[in-house]
Amino acid sequence: MVKAGLALAACVAAWAAIGGARAEPEKIRIGWIVTPAELTPYMFAKDGIARHNGVSYTLEPIRFQGSPLEVTAIQSGDLDIAPFGSSSFAIAVENAGLGDLRIIADEVQDGVPGWAGPELRVLKDGPIKTIDDLKGKVLATNGFGGATDIAIKMMMLKHKLVQNRDYTEIEAAHANMNALLLEQKADLVTSVHPFQDDPNFAAKSRVLFRPSDALGRFELSFWTAREGYISSHRAVLTDLLEDYVRAFHWYLDPAHRAEAIQIVASFTKRPPASFENWLFQKQDEYHDPDAVPDIDAVTRNVHAQHEVGLVKADLDARHYADLSLLKAAIARVK
Repeated sequence: MVKAGLALAACVAAWAAIGGARAEPEKIRIGWIVTPAELTPYMFAKDGIARHNGVSYTLEPIRFQGSPLEVTAIQSGDLDIAPFGSSSFAIAVENAGLGDLRIIADEVQDGVPGWAGPELRVLKDGPIKTIDDLKGKVLATNGFGGATDIAIKMMMLKHKLVQNRDYTEIEAAHANMNALLLEQKADLVTSVHPFQDDPNFAAKSRVLFRPSDALGRFELSFWTAREGYISSHRAVLTDLLEDYVRAFHWYLDPAHRAEAIQIVASFTKRPPASFENWLFQKQDEYHDPDAVPDIDAVTRNVHAQHEVGLVKADLDARHYADLSLLKAAIARVK
């Protein structure tokens, strides 16, 4: 009897040890590039939003300078969740061979009716009156292969204007766009908040077109993870997505907007006034309240990239999406 009791005690101790190991929160490494468009680095700054962070998982946001570095990181296993837009996603799948990459949740979209987004601006009193007037001119994008770059190329192709033959395209940071246009070093520039809100720039420039005029609805950023990681971490990923949806609900609620702006201003170290006229309302780009991506838009976006020669082949994004975890998370929040 004593031996049996000792054996039972040993079993109980062993199961307790296993249970304790399982109770250890899973670390989730997630990338982000630009904020406040991406909520990732500050989404749980408000107490009470993340009910599972520190319980079933711990979140480790990692800043990247651009999508190519994220492709390398998720390919090597140094990143668990990577945010990609339609443009970088197609490159990751086709060029980097990440055919097991799956879209699991949304971040931000452009071209949604009734919502704002990037603008392509020219001098208000300058010689550029129509798209055709851009022939022989210098056009500035914030990143080759990105959404605005694709939009520029598509719009120019519609007017039978080809890069390097009919116009020159240069790459510049958003912060330098205003000076490029006002100093006439570029004839068309990409303009986003908060730089487009500068009173002097706004008075001396005008919108020639928007990316949505060329591309329609565009998926600027969404969360992705590899199929193997998803299958082995379904429970904690669902917990994370539940907290993520709660974060979207809180930040997009007009009743919380003043506090939300203070959080963003504190994180970005910018004055709250620079966000008050646009952030988390219709002057901003679109955030789906439940973080649901537009998968059909991704397919159309990749087709546009194929048309302008940025990717070799089309892909159907429905084959690269797994929204089952997000659906389960939304059901919990509802």
